[in-house]
Amino acid sequence: MSQVYAARRARLHDQYAAAGSEAALVSRPANVRYLCGDAPPGATLLLGPVQDVLVAPEASSWGPVPGPHPEDLRLLLLSGPDSDPAVAAADLAAADGAESLAVEEHDLTVARHRAVGTAAPRLRLTDLGRTVEQLRIVKDDEEISCLRIAGELADQALGELLESILVGRTERHLALELERRLVDHGADGPAFPTVVAAGPHAGRAGHPPTDRRVEEGDFLTICLGADYRGYRCQVGRTFVIGPSPADWQVELYDLVFAAQRAGREALLPGMAYRDVDRVTRQVLDAAGYGEGLETRTGHGVGLEIDEDPRLSPSAMGKLDACVPVTVEPGVHLPGRGGVRIDDTLVVRPEADGGPELLTITTKELLAL
Repeated sequence: MSQVYAARRARLHDQYAAAGSEAALVSRPANVRYLCGDAPPGATLLLGPVQDVLVAPEASSWGPVPGPHPEDLRLLLLSGPDSDPAVAAADLAAADGAESLAVEEHDLTVARHRAVGTAAPRLRLTDLGRTVEQLRIVKDDEEISCLRIAGELADQALGELLESILVGRTERHLALELERRLVDHGADGPAFPTVVAAGPHAGRAGHPPTDRRVEEGDFLTICLGADYRGYRCQVGRTFVIGPSPADWQVELYDLVFAAQRAGREALLPGMAYRDVDRVTRQVLDAAGYGEGLETRTGHGVGLEIDEDPRLSPSAMGKLDACVPVTVEPGVHLPGRGGVRIDDTLVVRPEADGGPELLTITTKELLAL
């Protein structure tokens, strides 16, 4: 993997050098991990004019780390609990002769940005922007393999829960059980706080589980994700509690399913982000549910559960192959509940079979 990380840093070097910077300081944790692998909490990465250096807080705060190969990446451990790796990295860049330093202004606080400038006053600070996030959009085979396993773990945890008794149990209890099952099956943890939404809560995005108990006749929406080796995948499904769904529940479910299918089928290289959102949204809009729909249909996943690209009406750009995204339309009817269906897929060309589905839990409307 060291060669993979070195190649990623080389691509970043080409980007910031072309913009006129001699060095770059990466501080966003997911970006640091993308460029050098496992790193201590709070570490920053300096891509300098002489060498690349991972600057980390004192070892006592995080324990031993299997240091990177010395020819690949230098590891600098700071002494003192108050030492700031970003400030130390800027000082090191200046000492190595750099006159300009590109920093992630969207990650640094104002105070930290000021401290970096004060520590190395001769450095001209520029904005690296979201360059690393853009490099992260297209995944390699190893990254997609981790996402595929994360999807399998989430599917497995969800499938096992559906075989248990649900009536009478609280949203909070079910969410905790799902997260325990994820870890039991080999996940590093949940990819995000698990959503369990019953009855009038069903269909709401990001609903925090409450003490509301599952009842007969409820819609039940569950959205969970697994974190596997740092890569995060998600799946969401809606079910009906009881012997059979009501007519309105079947109609609403079929509508959201049709919208989600339209979005999934649009995930082809060259498709505009906004067009994926449009084909998904227009199914629900035509049925009279245009108001109250969320601002986007889906988003990228990877080292973060919510990353580029965004599938929204205003998003700029087009899909590439090997980009994992979610398609997660939903409708929520206040006081009644609603439906959400959420999958993670990898964009593939039609010649390769089209979009690859990473989350395979059935999308049939199950009565539990």
